[in-house]
Amino acid sequence: MKLKTNFAILFLAAVLSGCGSIGPGTIGRDRLDYEQAVTESWKRQMLDNLVKLRYGDTPLFLDVASIINSYGLETQISLAASWAHVIGIGGATDAQSLGAASRYTDKPTITYSPITGKRFTTSLMTPVPPGVVVSLVQSGWAADAVLRILVTSVNGIQNRYGSGARARGADPEFYRMIAAFRRIQASGAIGMRVERTKEQEWAVMSLAPKILSKELAEDIRSVREILGLRQDLAEFRVVFGSAPRSDDEVAMVTRSLLEVLTDFASSIEVPPSHVDEGRVPKTAVFDTDKEGAFRPMVRIQSGSERPADAFVAVRYREHWFWVADRDYPSKVVFSFLLILFSLTETDSGRGTPLVTIPAS
Repeated sequence: MKLKTNFAILFLAAVLSGCGSIGPGTIGRDRLDYEQAVTESWKRQMLDNLVKLRYGDTPLFLDVASIINSYGLETQISLAASWAHVIGIGGATDAQSLGAASRYTDKPTITYSPITGKRFTTSLMTPVPPGVVVSLVQSGWAADAVLRILVTSVNGIQNRYGSGARARGADPEFYRMIAAFRRIQASGAIGMRVERTKEQEWAVMSLAPKILSKELAEDIRSVREILGLRQDLAEFRVVFGSAPRSDDEVAMVTRSLLEVLTDFASSIEVPPSHVDEGRVPKTAVFDTDKEGAFRPMVRIQSGSERPADAFVAVRYREHWFWVADRDYPSKVVFSFLLILFSLTETDSGRGTPLVTIPAS
């Protein structure tokens, strides 16, 4: 009897000590688990929609609106003992019983919110403001990459676009301009800021009046010449538009996120048989691609077998599409697309995914 009583006490202590993993103890584990799961699904969703756009399919974005997880732990222990004196052949006997029960529950509830209607229009089809382009360059993102991704034209100098009715090669001056911008940015001689009033806001770009080297002076002179800017001005106003109103203004036609995704999708490597069968158009090649040493900013490969070492991979039409984990430049730009997606979210009534974990 004493032995079983001690066992019951030890079992109860063990169960109660297990409760330490409920409540605060779950944060360290669940926060990382859910963060990694949401990140991985976000990457796969982005790649899946890029592939759909390549094939003329309908893209759909589902946001994780909320994650609610409920934990429960129930325990029950019973101990009973009885003695009975029986008259008969068996003589006196005694009976003892010990019972224990424990139940652990984990009930996650995940809510998805499709991006449709007004949210689709504002988030995916509205051009990125020039101020966002300026801010990204000022925050350290490579100027040539930002301009290639987000800009259709600068003061009438056209960027490359790989798909649809607007498909065309870049003007040779565009490649020379963004390369010079990148070198100027690396020297620290370019400055950008956003100015605001009650009525409007605009971006201002400044080129350092103090020349640091002969090569830098030539780059600044070249950028001003290509864009038709005054050589004696240090600051230029950046606005949205296809043509500047004067020689002290930089007019940018920026792209919407849907345009960005469509352009990226146009360079996806697809199975040759799908091109031959008319399922997907071949990748466009333009005369100025060689001059600008053009290469896709994100290389998305395809094959019939699942890749062994992929940063992100999805299966579509019985084929695998992926970004290689050892292709660092492609991984960086792909991650930039996800960041850009967050920057274009304009629904102020919707917050980031909510993670609620009540413990009982």
